[in-house]
Amino acid sequence: MRLSPARCFAMLLLCFSATLFASDRKYTVTSADGVVLAVQESGAPQGQPIIFIHGLLGSHLNWEKQRQDPALQRFRLISFDLRGHGLSAKPTQTEAYRQGRRWAEDVAAVITASHAKKPLLVGWSLGGAVISHYLARFGDKSLSGALYVDAVVELTPAQIPAHAQVYAAMTSADLATHLDGERDFLRLCFYQQPDAVTFARLQASAAMASWEMQRAVPLMQVALENGLGKATIPVQFIYGKHDQLVNPQASLARARNVNPRISAVWFANSGHAPFLEEPARFNQQLADFADSLR
Repeated sequence: MRLSPARCFAMLLLCFSATLFASDRKYTVTSADGVVLAVQESGAPQGQPIIFIHGLLGSHLNWEKQRQDPALQRFRLISFDLRGHGLSAKPTQTEAYRQGRRWAEDVAAVITASHAKKPLLVGWSLGGAVISHYLARFGDKSLSGALYVDAVVELTPAQIPAHAQVYAAMTSADLATHLDGERDFLRLCFYQQPDAVTFARLQASAAMASWEMQRAVPLMQVALENGLGKATIPVQFIYGKHDQLVNPQASLARARNVNPRISAVWFANSGHAPFLEEPARFNQQLADFADSLR
């Protein structure tokens, strides 16, 4: 059977697309201290790599609106569940979470195992602190840029608004109190609350997080001056103007105090999670920033 030129071209295009856009990959990597981390990939295997780092009580599910956006499929989209979260291992020792180098080594393990060349790191909330720990431990020579999203710059009262009852409930030994605290924390993440299905999934994911991790993280010292302060790669901060979990103005001011080159973008209709509250704009901003790093 002889194929027409148009049919041949269509078949070639199909084969090219199948090669360029692989199906989702899921695998595990082992960090320096033996903690096993769950990793997920989608998008173009040969595309510019973007590594997403979620926040406290999150998981890779936080990035679904990025992973599912057709406009971002030209990038290699890599996410992983932080230690103590999601499908990753959950050590019971406090030091596994208090020492910033361990979080840094998790990122390094993902970069090494995925063979991601010059990735852009995107860190949300606690994920921003994780980026700073990585920069302090490994420098920025293996990165193309860093995007901090409503990031924790330092764990200080000036930068972290007080929600004493919520945080106390989250670490309560009473299960009902604990779960109610997780729910209330999630509510504080949003200025535009997500739909019921999305919120239920996020709440279930939050319930999987390690209690030991939740107790230890507030005691962590963020490596700011030696991390973010010494970064020479492009760094951008995104903040929702209605953030209730991080003080955006104080946090950005402190970050710029150690690194004046930081650029900033404000999302007027978002709280702590602009990638979920204003995903179309966030994804365009992400793509523009990634393209500027080429």
